[in-house]
Amino acid sequence: MRSLFQDLRYGARVFLKNPGFTVVAVITLALGIAATTTVFSWIENVLVRPLPGVADGHRLVVLEILTPGWNQGAVNASYDEYRLARENLKLLSGIAAHCLSSFQVGEGESAQRVWGELVSGNYFSVLGVEPVLGRAFLPEEYGDKPGAYPVVVIGERLWRSRFNADPGVIGRTIRVNRYPLTVVGVAPRIFQGTVPGLAFDMWVPVMMTPQLTGTDEGVFSNGSRNYHTIARLKPGVTIEQGRAEVLALVRRAAEANPGTSEGQTATLQPVWRAHTGAQSLLLAPLQVLMAVSTVVLLIVCANVANLLLARSTARQKEVGIRLALGAGRARLARQLLTETLLLAGLGTLLGVPLAVWLSRALSWLLPPSGFPVRFALRLDASVLAFTVLVCVGAALGSGAASVLHSLRPDVSSSLKEGGRSATSGGRSQRVRSLLVVAEVALAAVALIGSGLFVRSFRAARSIPPGFDASNVAVAQFQPSNAGYSAEQGMQFCFKVRERLRSAPGVVDAAYSSHLPLGFGLSPFLDVEPEGYVPARGENMQVYYNAVSTGFFGLMRIPRLEGRDFTELDDKGTTSVLIVNRSFARRYFGEPSPVGRKVRVRGEWATVLGVVKDSKYHSLAEAPQPYFYLPFRQEYSRDWSVAWYVRSTIGSPEAQATLRREAAAVDSNVVLTDAMPLSEYVSGCLYAQKVAASLLSALAALSLLLAGVGLYSVMAYAVSQRTQEIGIRMALGAQAFTVVRMLVGEGLVLAGGGLLIGIAAALLAARLVASMLVNVSATDPVVFGGASLFLAAVAFFASYVPARRATRVSPVQALRCE
Repeated sequence: MRSLFQDLRYGARVFLKNPGFTVVAVITLALGIAATTTVFSWIENVLVRPLPGVADGHRLVVLEILTPGWNQGAVNASYDEYRLARENLKLLSGIAAHCLSSFQVGEGESAQRVWGELVSGNYFSVLGVEPVLGRAFLPEEYGDKPGAYPVVVIGERLWRSRFNADPGVIGRTIRVNRYPLTVVGVAPRIFQGTVPGLAFDMWVPVMMTPQLTGTDEGVFSNGSRNYHTIARLKPGVTIEQGRAEVLALVRRAAEANPGTSEGQTATLQPVWRAHTGAQSLLLAPLQVLMAVSTVVLLIVCANVANLLLARSTARQKEVGIRLALGAGRARLARQLLTETLLLAGLGTLLGVPLAVWLSRALSWLLPPSGFPVRFALRLDASVLAFTVLVCVGAALGSGAASVLHSLRPDVSSSLKEGGRSATSGGRSQRVRSLLVVAEVALAAVALIGSGLFVRSFRAARSIPPGFDASNVAVAQFQPSNAGYSAEQGMQFCFKVRERLRSAPGVVDAAYSSHLPLGFGLSPFLDVEPEGYVPARGENMQVYYNAVSTGFFGLMRIPRLEGRDFTELDDKGTTSVLIVNRSFARRYFGEPSPVGRKVRVRGEWATVLGVVKDSKYHSLAEAPQPYFYLPFRQEYSRDWSVAWYVRSTIGSPEAQATLRREAAAVDSNVVLTDAMPLSEYVSGCLYAQKVAASLLSALAALSLLLAGVGLYSVMAYAVSQRTQEIGIRMALGAQAFTVVRMLVGEGLVLAGGGLLIGIAAALLAARLVASMLVNVSATDPVVFGGASLFLAAVAFFASYVPARRATRVSPVQALRCE
């Protein structure tokens, strides 16, 4: 231990005598360690531990209903399907249902919108979450009796913000959607719910749905797919065994009910692979970011190794003397590695705070969405352990070459190479050159990868959505939160629209049941087009939106045939619908579909018109069948209503107008999530934005490090050849000739690395081709641009030291040795 402290003190003195070298090496290591630690912390918190606060999270799985062709095959479950799984899956210690919802807590001016979940009674038991105050739901509250459990568990954040952390809140009755519920517990702050990336503050038994939303008890048995399910495997049970049991249950159910949900199946997924939550959006980008951050770390190690090799060359005489005096090679190796570990430790001390700051980047890039998006990003013990591992790995990777070079067996040669007349050893120069080639190759991979994702993001952003989002403000309204009946909610919408249309600066106003694009999916229904015979196993579920009159005109979605909805298309008239072009072509062919029939919810509806295709869930999606229902004919009290206002007065003023007119109709109504529609739809590009933005940052860092590495090699090589250059200049060589020779040597190194990097990038690009939008994985613009840019950096990194060398007086150069 004493000798270790001696090594550390000696290393510290060496670094203090060379502050320039120390600062560059520490900052380089800090950047690499910070980048790698940041990405690992994202993977740890978003993928490995997506549900903070639960017990034994590795045994939690998601039960997914699979329907080919929709949302990568995954759809929500009905309550009947949840009950079937709960009562028959014996390899699970429990399975819970949950459904995200927004609630209105309080009334009048004190009313507050709170995001929460409607959950089965066993929810907290399955997750293993213990309240910090009060209790969770009791076993007698686990039943399926609608309206029987008027209780609520609130989150610690809400407990502190609304109830001032009053322990007396337990047992208090609060008004939720104007319905009295008793607070029985407070969930811990770390627990955010069961949709990764969303933070909820309230949990209400799902059996209270009719009372809170105004629906009837049929909501639990009408096949509505509103629920997500999460389960816990029994100890010792593997997920493969659980999947086999689920598949057997699905087959038995299909045999007992032939023709029901034909083509559907089910499976169990680990939470990180589920199709609901932030991890489903960020899985692929984070995998790419982890690979590129590893590339950055390798460049960092190569850069620091170059710096250490330069230092080891300067210390050859010192090492040779110590070896000649009898110092053991193991002792010297320990000294040199200790110095490298000290550098890496200093880099880690600087890199960890930088990583804490950088870890917020996922949140910085979040677009407005209306959802309670919050990433529980923290540097816990596993992340810090990973950081220590990276630190040690960086130290060993950076210092190995310099240690081997310094301790080579030929002591006499070492003394000569460190002497007055020596130049840098040929072996060390070759190693340093190889490291530069590796740096350039790795930088090329990072730069090309970044270019592909940036081009992909720009291409996706430029895809026309099929509607005009400019000058449109949106907001949302939950009628059930205001205690409205279905008729009251419809009348409120009608009155507000009429007031908005006469407001100054407002061009038009409309409303619908669903906002296009963003994080959520539209609802869907089984359809039976007249005269269409589906293929065996064909999925006949089609997404839809219920819209008011004027919706298509406001959104500027062209109507191709037929007419628009009118206020007369209500519950007292014949069912009607409007289809998009893809729906018409797929199910009706070339003849006009206007006047044809489509069976929806067991009733025939008449096609009134055809509108042009739009983008509904993703800008990159292929054209798909879609249909629209008249809002007044389909409206249900539990819907969330999306408002649209097109104006000439700007989005902030339009949002204020919308709030003002809504308050004029009913001052107790709270409109939420007001924002420009153009900002809202940017949510569908979040994953591409994360990949493009963060890969660009890592690529820029890679390019900088590669440029610094090449510059350091060239500068050192030129400094070692000062005498040679002086002789050349004294014998009449022109400055241009010397510069061309030195720059050529640098470009040869960069060219070798560039060729290797392009080859590696071509292989890597195939792995991410499916993530690119309207961009080829071998896009010549990206590959050519990255190559030219790297070549330009290499040119300047070689030119600067070469040009400086030619400005030295030949006489001075000849005296330098």
